[in-house]
Amino acid sequence: MFKDAATRDGYGIALVELGHSDSNIVVLDSGVSDSTRTIKFGQEFPERFFNMGISEGDMVCTAAGLARTGKVAFATSFSCFLLGRTMDQILVSVAYSNSNVKLAGTHTGLAVGEDGPSAQMIVDLAYTRAMPNMTVIQPADYEEAVQATKALSKHFGPAYLRLGRPKLKGIYDSSYRFEIGKASIVKQGTDVVVFATGGLVQESLIAADILQNESIFTTIVNISTLKPLDESLIINETKRHNAVIVAEDHNIIGGLNDAVCQTLANHQISVPLKSIAVRDQFAESGSGPELYEKYGLSANHVIKAIKEVHTLKKG
Repeated sequence: MFKDAATRDGYGIALVELGHSDSNIVVLDSGVSDSTRTIKFGQEFPERFFNMGISEGDMVCTAAGLARTGKVAFATSFSCFLLGRTMDQILVSVAYSNSNVKLAGTHTGLAVGEDGPSAQMIVDLAYTRAMPNMTVIQPADYEEAVQATKALSKHFGPAYLRLGRPKLKGIYDSSYRFEIGKASIVKQGTDVVVFATGGLVQESLIAADILQNESIFTTIVNISTLKPLDESLIINETKRHNAVIVAEDHNIIGGLNDAVCQTLANHQISVPLKSIAVRDQFAESGSGPELYEKYGLSANHVIKAIKEVHTLKKG
């Protein structure tokens, strides 16, 4: 069954299931547990839940300390607070120390909408991808969020799990098998390949369905692990299509766009390529769909970019 829900909801459900199966799971939150969905874990396992209040630096260091005692620590907050206020603690106590801490940042990208630019975290992938030892994952739907959370609980080492607030249409059912470091093809085509992550997988699927009526057949690849990157799949699909789109709700600098472009450059692969991303600017307050349309992230913009690279490919 395909479940339509936010990725943060999948995270919350997965934590509860993990809590029942593994007594070493501990969860920390910085006063926003209702919104991040960690409250569900806190209600089930109050002795393993730590509400640190508006003290994100303390939360990260406490998580690192718990990890040193053998616990699997999930430190959770809105991404703008989790990363924006704690870069020194994450860099030293988590990444450098190779601590078994899972950083879960919710309410990411322009999709968070009305909370405004100070809450629209669009640089978190750049922060975390640049840190040695850090694994970086962004699920595309509820089911993948559930499975990614469980996979991270068994994966030793620092990790960042990027989660969103809006409800997303279900892409996967329980037959899907998430694997860290592996991308998945969610729609098969022949003309253009779209490498997308998070909510932009949904926008890309909408675009592909519309373009199918115009006899443009698009492959959609969900890049749910941004580090380590599934370079072999990216290379193979690029060579098979010879026209590429990269789509993400993140600044064009430092996220999936840079990861894909670096991979292609390192292997001397040159093809028509267009990027769907925030164009190195802050947005404003508005609904998620309004901001996606204004700042170039909506399905309409994906359609335009696909048509452009398809034309360049034919030319």
